[in-house]
Formats: sequence, C-alpha cells, structure tokens
Amino acid sequence: MNIVIIGTGNVGTVLGKKFKEAGHHIVQVFGRDASAASRLAYQFDTESTNYWSVITKNADFYLIAVADDAISEVAKHVHVPGKLVAHTAASVTKDALKTMSHHYGVFYPLQSLRKDMDDLPEIPVFIDASDDATRKKLEQLARSITKEKVIVAGDKERLKLHVAAVIVSNFTNHLYKLAEDYCKNEGLDFQQLLPLIEETAERLKTISPSAAQTGPAIRQDQPTIEQHLVVLEKYPHLKKIYEIITESIQGGNV
Repeated sequence: MNIVIIGTGNVGTVLGKKFKEAGHHIVQVFGRDASAASRLAYQFDTESTNYWSVITKNADFYLIAVADDAISEVAKHVHVPGKLVAHTAASVTKDALKTMSHHYGVFYPLQSLRKDMDDLPEIPVFIDASDDATRKKLEQLARSITKEKVIVAGDKERLKLHVAAVIVSNFTNHLYKLAEDYCKNEGLDFQQLLPLIEETAERLKTISPSAAQTGPAIRQDQPTIEQHLVVLEKYPHLKKIYEIITESIQGGNV
C-alpha cells in the first residue's frame, strides 16, 4: 500500500517503521511541526509537509496518529473520498472520520510504543470500520505488520479496553516510579527489584492475576503490614496508596 502518515509521535513513527518493514511505501508524512515531519520523513526516505493543502490525495491509506483531541482537526482539513482512512485512538469513535472518506475506521495498536525503539515489538491490533470492505482492508494491513492477534472491536469495547490498558501499564509504571523514588531516598538500588518485576509479569502468561497474587495483604499478615506502614510514615502519599491497595487486595473488590 501507498501510505500517508499524519502525525509524528510515537505511534506514527513505530507503525511507519512496521509498514516499511512489511514492504509498504510511506509516500508522505504530515506534521504540524515542520522539523519533526522532516526528520520522520527522512527515516522513511519520503517527503514531508506541514500544510494541509499539500497532503497528497492519491495514497491508498491515510493513518491518523495524532492526539485524541486533534483527530477532529485532521478530519476538518483532510478530505480523500474513496480512500482508506483510520485513526489510532482507542477512546475516539470511528465516526470522527466520516467526513474524510466513505471508507474509514480505527487501527488501534494495543502496545506502549516509543519512537526510539530499536527492536520493533509485535503489536496486537484492534480494528473497526465503516463497512465490511474497509474492515477487510484494515485487517489485511494489520496482519502484514504483526503476528499477534487482529481483533475487531467497536467504540465501546475499545474504550473499556483502554481503561484496562491504562491500569496495567500507566498505573503500574507509576507505582514503579514511586518505588524508585522511595529506593533513592532510602539508599536502596531499584535495579535489584527488576528480577521480581520480570517474574511477576512472566507469571501472568500462564496463570490469572488473582492466582498470582502474593504478599502480606493476601495472606492477611497484619503484623507485617503494620511494620510497613510505620516505615512509610515519612512518605504520606505512598503510605496512602499502600493502604488503598492493601484494602483492595483484602476486600477482593473492583
């Protein structure tokens, strides 16, 4: 496929690399920041623009990889009737693109992506589309860049999935950040926790999180919990989070 990438962030960069690796042709990169668009276009050996009017109209597929609140702006300025268009947002309806083309949809990669990745990850892709023909094209495109699952998911399902993704990725990473800060303050080496982090994540490939839960909270080990809370007295924010999560584990409720 001949592809135009609208957006120069992490998602557009990584998907662009995946498309190029799969043999697709990136014919143009659009970005509001001319320098960022030019740098990304250089990676793909193609042209760039930061003018809406200069976006080529003869590509096969237009990937809109911009911030959620910028998708409506793209739809307002870009009209490519008959072409395939899709955005990459989990929390935005596919109908946000209906003024761009009759063939529109969603191409949502469920993965934490960074433009500086050296090794491109396998990415499960969730798609949605305005019609069956568009869905089939998006599915074929997704299967060309990943060995992971390609799943059809409507607007409500993607939104719910995004909530879960934020919890398991963004929230978990914030806990890592808090633990790292705590270790620095206490003269500990956060790197010593990495084997535990890796083992905990690896375990989820074979058993459910409920079966994998360990620690003083699930054991109802109140003496140990009380000792931990004493240690956390000088970290009131972290202590509050510790208490909330401990209560959640012991209560077993969402």
